[in-house]
Formats: sequence, structure tokens, C-alpha cells
Amino acid sequence: MRFLRNIGAALAIALITIQPARAVEPDEILPDARLEARARALSSELRCLVCQNQSIDDSNAPLARDLRLIVRERLRAGDSDATVRSFLVERYGSFVLLRPPFAASTILLWATPLFGLGFAGWLLWRRRREPEMTATLAPLSAEEVERLERLTKS
Repeated sequence: MRFLRNIGAALAIALITIQPARAVEPDEILPDARLEARARALSSELRCLVCQNQSIDDSNAPLARDLRLIVRERLRAGDSDATVRSFLVERYGSFVLLRPPFAASTILLWATPLFGLGFAGWLLWRRRREPEMTATLAPLSAEEVERLERLTKS
């Protein structure tokens, strides 16, 4: 019993201390800790254009590395976070943002889940309104029974 408690405690500690793997390579890390923290925060908001569901901070793709380097280069040049974000949006479009803004160009992206829910609700409503189709079959006549027996015997 004590062994199981120790195993459970070790697993709990391991799960608590596990950090997500980051793809940032040692040669990318900025010497200034404040700039590096800003770069990491920005990188976690930007989408890897190759992986599409990962931030550039999490992706090992070469393009993600290039984007991380651009972010760090722009921060070293003195750009604000908003300036770096707008630079990348100008270059790659708002798709580069993991949380794109609500705008005319992204209305379809934001509205699709609502349309999907509305369509599902409409289907459920329509299905409940339709009378249930239950088949009521009449028993076979003597002729039909005889014909069925002949067909199954041959």
C-alpha cells in the first residue's frame, strides 16, 4: 500500500512539473531576459503557417524558426509588440494570428461555428416536427405464404 502511495505521489509530482515542449533553439534565445519574455509571449500568439494548429513557439518547422527569428530581430530593433504583430499580419495576413481579430475579412471564420450550430438546431427541430414513420404491415395472405414457401424451397 505504501508503495502505491509513493508511486502516486511521484506521478503527481511529474504531472505538475511537466512543461510543454518548446521548439525554441538555444541559438535563438535573446541575452536580454525581458526581450526574450516578450518574444516568447509574441511567439505563443502567432500561428505556424505550416503546422497551422501550433504556435511558432511550439513548432519545429523551418518557417516557424524563421518567424521566431523575425520576431526577435524586430524586438531587438526596438519595435513594440503591436508593431511586430502588424508587420507579420501585413506580410502573411491575419491567418498568422492564432486569435484573429473580428473584422470583415475574418467574418466567415467567426460565423462558421454559429452557422453550424444553427444548422444542427434546425435539423433537430425539423426532425421533431415530422411525424414518426412507423411501418404497419398487414399479415401475409394465404397466397403470399404459399408463394414464399415455393421460392424458399427452390
